[in-house]
Amino acid sequence: MDKKCSLLLLFLLILSHSLEACTTAIVSGSGSEDGRPILWKHRDSGFMENKIIFDDSGKFKYIGLINSKDYELNEVWAGANETGFAIMNAASYNLNIDDTTTLKDQEGLFMKRALQTCENLADFENILIETTSKRGIEANFGVIDAHGGAAYYETGNHSYTKLDVNDPEIAPFGYLVRTNFSSTGDKDKGYGYIRYMTAEQLFYQASAKNSITPQFILKNVDRSLQHSLTNVDLAKGNLPQSKDDSHFVPFRDYINRYSSTASFVAHGVKKGEDTSNMMIWSLLGFQPCSIAVPLWVAAGDVIPSIVTASDSANAPLCEKALQLKESCFSIKRGSGKDYLDLAMLLNQKGNGYMQLISPLEHVIVTRAEKLDRTFRDNEFDRKASIEFYEWVDQFLRSKYLEIE
Repeated sequence: MDKKCSLLLLFLLILSHSLEACTTAIVSGSGSEDGRPILWKHRDSGFMENKIIFDDSGKFKYIGLINSKDYELNEVWAGANETGFAIMNAASYNLNIDDTTTLKDQEGLFMKRALQTCENLADFENILIETTSKRGIEANFGVIDAHGGAAYYETGNHSYTKLDVNDPEIAPFGYLVRTNFSSTGDKDKGYGYIRYMTAEQLFYQASAKNSITPQFILKNVDRSLQHSLTNVDLAKGNLPQSKDDSHFVPFRDYINRYSSTASFVAHGVKKGEDTSNMMIWSLLGFQPCSIAVPLWVAAGDVIPSIVTASDSANAPLCEKALQLKESCFSIKRGSGKDYLDLAMLLNQKGNGYMQLISPLEHVIVTRAEKLDRTFRDNEFDRKASIEFYEWVDQFLRSKYLEIE
């Protein structure tokens, strides 16, 4: 009986590692194309239903990514507040080795507290100091602020290590990537090494051309179909003829996986710039089947209805993305979740989900970036942002939700 219990525990641990396994990056102002810091989280989780919320219950108002069922708003999994402060995390599995602390899995509560109370990296570090030995945390936290701050904090229950993305000795090209291991932890433990290398290669190539932007991240990294170990790129080569030409491929250790649930990109502000100009891009549901929606914390409690929902309901955009995702993983028996029907995403006929979504997103991006430039050249206009949200809602409901 003891042996069976041990095997069950091992299985549950392995399962939890596969479901809470994110890919993230921080880009400092020196590493981005326009001099503004960028924070990115590609979320993997057992909680498939995600939505965006606005919360004004703390010292600072913020926009956050949450589990749709979290109607009490206990945890936030990435977010940005009105001061230009933004935070996200990637679970780490090599920091609290042999730690007997019973308090665990407090990362979501911790990030909510940070969003409600922190204006800069120093504020966040004060929380880390206050909670030493009583955090219940094992994570790589990524933080940016409106004062030029950009750093990872590899954080365990009893200590943390700051990795300053502005330090050329730590981040020579102005960015850092983290998955589910910490550089300061046990080098033979942890997860996500293959995903780390895939993202690292993509960022390095873009850095060489000074082309790291939120759109580069969303298009080329967040929806990447490349595999750094096997050197396979599913987006290249002989694609299936059409959606009817099923073509199943092994789909493990890509940045995108069956457990991919949402993404969050915070495009920060330069030092001295109006914090109202911080811009957020959200992707809800399985990213290759989803579409990016821009947001501003300064717009207040008005959020596009397609990315949010009341109580424990799921966001309409997330619902649609999950519906399309099921067609991509149509084998329901056994290890079916490890095999993607590539034809549903990309094919020679051009009616794969990624091919249908791309031009729609281009329309949104073009209009959003134009509005963003207007805000920067003049000042943030809440009325204009709300009118844009109304257009986004109408556009996506008539175009994206109708994809089959």
